Amino acid sequence: MGAEGEVQRAKRQRLMRHASVMQWRAGRMDPTLRGMLWAATAGIVFVMLNTVMRQLTLDLHPFQTQFLRYLFGCLVMLPFIARAGLASYRPRNLGGQFVRGAVHTVGLGLWFAAIPHITIADTTAIGFTVPIFIMLGAAWAFGERMRWERWLAALIGLAGVLIVVAPKLAGSAGIYTLVMLASSPVFAASYLLSKGLTRYERATVIVVWQSITVAIFSMPLALSVWQMPSTTHWFGFVLCGIIGSLGHYCLTRSFSVADISATQSVKFLDLVWATFMGWLVFDDHPSRSTLIGGVVICASTLWIARREARTPARVA
Repeated sequence: MGAEGEVQRAKRQRLMRHASVMQWRAGRMDPTLRGMLWAATAGIVFVMLNTVMRQLTLDLHPFQTQFLRYLFGCLVMLPFIARAGLASYRPRNLGGQFVRGAVHTVGLGLWFAAIPHITIADTTAIGFTVPIFIMLGAAWAFGERMRWERWLAALIGLAGVLIVVAPKLAGSAGIYTLVMLASSPVFAASYLLSKGLTRYERATVIVVWQSITVAIFSMPLALSVWQMPSTTHWFGFVLCGIIGSLGHYCLTRSFSVADISATQSVKFLDLVWATFMGWLVFDDHPSRSTLIGGVVICASTLWIARREARTPARVA
């Protein structure tokens, strides 16, 4: 037993040293690159969330789905709140949290109304217009410097989005495409408010209060169209609460370590994950325009990532 205990202690020490080295390397990483990695992780998580949410909205009313998604987001965070204590999650600006929640609820109402009628890939592609509004808003609200590389990456990415979206504007899904598009500036305003809150709130506090405020604002509409979910639906909402909270945490961390405009080009990679998940779960085969637009979007993302990684001094 003594020899086995020594082996286990040696393994734990090696793991701790490895974790320390990884933490040291992460600390030395350029803040903009770190922010982009957090944003890229958030994108993967949100595509998984959108896939589950689309399946749920095919069975339940979008307003009810929206409410339960954020209600379970609150429930998922309860163990963390109980462990740290309520005082740790008391916001410094309660009014700002509720304003942000109200704005986000409006964007979600538009988004949930449209998602059952268009594919995951198209949903994600339309969501790529959000970074354009965010970059404009960040330059105006926070005085973030919009270097020419960021503008060029955004414009190239937007061109790729137009290649994907334009053919879908005709036909029965056209109105829902426009409804989804209308949610973009609303979400941009919400994310800009979140960026402002990161100046004096922790990421976990913002995530918790987003779930609380959106659930409160969504509840009246959900009760007006309520139908009893099945066991499978309840499981789906638990899953949404977990991955949704994780996605918002990653996104908020990206806002806290880098300029919000610098991280937005990474969102264009979401189309790759969305196309794959749509094919895997819903048998949505990507069109030629989606594939061409995806190549353009990925090219702009990789280019701006390399540019941002090579200019740490200017970012600082």
